[in-house]
Amino acid sequence: MARACIFPGQGSQAVGMGRALAESFPQARAVFDEVDDALGQNLSQLMFEGPVEALTLTANAQPALMAASLATLRVLQAERGLDLARDVACVAGHSLGEYTALAAAGTFSIADTARLLRIRGEAMQAAVAPGQGAMAALIGPDAETARAIAAEAAQGEVCEVANDNGAGQVVLSGTKAAVERAVAIAQGRGVKRAVMLNVSAPFHCSLMAPAAEAMRAALAGVAMQAPVVPLYANVLAGPITDPATIRDALVAQVTGTVRWRESVAAMAEAGIDQFHEIGTGKVLSGLVKRIAPGATASAVGSPEDVAAFPTFG
Repeated sequence: MARACIFPGQGSQAVGMGRALAESFPQARAVFDEVDDALGQNLSQLMFEGPVEALTLTANAQPALMAASLATLRVLQAERGLDLARDVACVAGHSLGEYTALAAAGTFSIADTARLLRIRGEAMQAAVAPGQGAMAALIGPDAETARAIAAEAAQGEVCEVANDNGAGQVVLSGTKAAVERAVAIAQGRGVKRAVMLNVSAPFHCSLMAPAAEAMRAALAGVAMQAPVVPLYANVLAGPITDPATIRDALVAQVTGTVRWRESVAAMAEAGIDQFHEIGTGKVLSGLVKRIAPGATASAVGSPEDVAAFPTFG
């Protein structure tokens, strides 16, 4: 058996996230305190109590999701004896979850990860004026069909595949008019479902180029270590360990496609048959079960989940 730890992306945040862990385990509380100190903000209070409108803001949601995941991981290390270098074959994360995965594997410190994600969230939000960009989910088509729909809809504007999530779920991103055209084209072609998404910016498309440059500058000033296990990178759908390659992949990820389907398939092909989603929500676990039907996937985010987790050491 070979295990992977995977870490959720934006959209999994919810008011109350991490609160039960913080109340039950000092290791979790310590992570939340460290993130609060790094950001100079009582982010943990916002996570525990809301309001949801503030938690959903990209600049808050990204470090909050990271904090919840790493708090969970620290508890698993203390309570269940989990050692990533010994017990896990690789890590991966969806979009911002890639930063969480790298922090879990020792590439970044928790404080640096929190600050990087704050910069990333603010830069992504500022890259496109409100109302100018949009995203849409297509349910049913494969990535190639979605790419063809996006290309037809672009008409000189931007419409690109942002996420190939697998299980017939592809997300498009770009200028508002082009994405709306893509939805109409998809509906006309019998795509099972094509809907505009309620998002604050058009993530993972070329409109995010200013945010990519902001991250290039931010990452250049942060200490990086080789991860203790390989990272399956979003834009490469394959394993990397070299810090310079990781830095380039994180910059490319801002404008590039999150190749989650291919990443999970590559991990399964490499022999990974157990996936543990660490943190808030169960989105990635559900996708894994549909992409790699021979694998098991579980979500770990509560004290009860911790108690049910295998014991190592």
